[in-house]
Amino acid sequence: MSLVEIQQPPTAETAAIQLHPSDNVAIARVTLGEGQTVSAGGVQVVLREQVPVGHKLSLRHILAGENVLRYGQVIGPARVDIEPGYHVHNHNLGYNEGSRVYEFPRDERPLASPPASTPTFQGYLRDDGRAGTRNYIAVVAASNCAAHAAEWIASSFDGETLPPNVDGVVAFPHGEGCGHSIGPDTEQLQRTLWGVLDHPNVSSAIVLGLGCEVNQIDHYLGVAASNGPRASRIVGMTLQESGGTRATVEQARKTIAGMMERASAEQRVELPASKICLGLNCGGSDSFSGITANPALGYCSDLLAELGATSVLAETPEIVGAEHLLVKRARNRAVAEKLLSMIAKYKSYLARFEGSFDDNPSPGNKEGGLSNILEKSLGAVAKGGTSQLNEVIDYAERIVGPGFAFMNTPGYDPVSLTGLAAGGVNLIAFTTGRGSAIGFPTIPVLKIATNSLTYARMTGNMDINAGRIADGEASVQGVGREILEALLAAASGVRTKSELLGHKEFVPWRIGPVM
Repeated sequence: MSLVEIQQPPTAETAAIQLHPSDNVAIARVTLGEGQTVSAGGVQVVLREQVPVGHKLSLRHILAGENVLRYGQVIGPARVDIEPGYHVHNHNLGYNEGSRVYEFPRDERPLASPPASTPTFQGYLRDDGRAGTRNYIAVVAASNCAAHAAEWIASSFDGETLPPNVDGVVAFPHGEGCGHSIGPDTEQLQRTLWGVLDHPNVSSAIVLGLGCEVNQIDHYLGVAASNGPRASRIVGMTLQESGGTRATVEQARKTIAGMMERASAEQRVELPASKICLGLNCGGSDSFSGITANPALGYCSDLLAELGATSVLAETPEIVGAEHLLVKRARNRAVAEKLLSMIAKYKSYLARFEGSFDDNPSPGNKEGGLSNILEKSLGAVAKGGTSQLNEVIDYAERIVGPGFAFMNTPGYDPVSLTGLAAGGVNLIAFTTGRGSAIGFPTIPVLKIATNSLTYARMTGNMDINAGRIADGEASVQGVGREILEALLAAASGVRTKSELLGHKEFVPWRIGPVM
């Protein structure tokens, strides 16, 4: 995707961006007034009404029922005739999920060989070969009934001087773990919590239960015992057997003292960038997401793939309308079919509640210029760059790598990040247009603003301003390389803004009924 160069102040030629030669709309770089002249796509139009920043304007006459194109792709039919120079949004743009033509790979495509020399970072090498970018002690609640005690245990270390190489004691409270139907829902929760306990950014962990809940701690202790060296790093306890809340907190503090001694002895060592496993996520998206931050992150994702590292796109509802672009990039037919099966599975899930994929765009997304899920998805998949799709995995499943992968998660940010974390990502890059403040308890989350206004308004939350691309001050490739450098620095211990602010959002995906 090529971008026009924008200079200040905008001229007719730089006031709007046409993203593909076939597009019949352009994107307003700033709020444009009625009567203003815009030149894009080889045509010049006079605006017939105001077009807000990031919103679409028609470049030519679009007939009722004719497809509106952005990125050279269909984003929906025109509801009515739209003359050149008019604002194009939900009032005159319809939604039709439609069908797409899939170009399946005909042959098995090989995995790329990493280069002989790669950048490095300072990380913690774990027994299973994975790399930690942080070194935490985790206290994971098996159920809501243990959530308060888990938070109390972790907070009891607030203000204490921690030993060297220990990043902190963090709690994982949540509202699940009991009142579940036995089956896929409990299995998914167990997979999620195990991924948190057995994460490369966690030195040791306590799994804490009440004692009588559906989600028994014995499951995790059994899995740990079957995983060799990890068994000595995971301790289980329940409030009912430990003498209640206060006694459990005291017992846990003694256990954690021993865990800290071990964690303090662990040292950062030089590791190749191929050990990076990066989660790709976006939230509070706007129309600039698909123009600036997402393509820049996609360029970074491609750089990581070339280095033999792993990057993982998520948010299944936010690839609908763009899934054909991922199918075309699949390593083989099986990977492509698995991706489509995840979408079909999600569609059935929504149908149980009479939902639609187009329920995904939020009011903020629409205010930022995104009219429907098709338009949102086409910008969202840009985070995955152009690399071959090697792997498709379900929610919270272990990521194998290397290269580019996809995980089935909701589009809801905290739930999506939780699935990626449980899968084993050791860094997360998060793009946002409206301004998101999310983080994760044990993983650095790098925030990338899609526009300069959001970056200026929320500088305390944002690590990188990709809005400079639309401002004409930087290129997609330049910001992509900047993101990679920031990720390597974060992997080596430099704190991201979300870490400095103490963001610790953790929300498992509840899919079943409450019993």
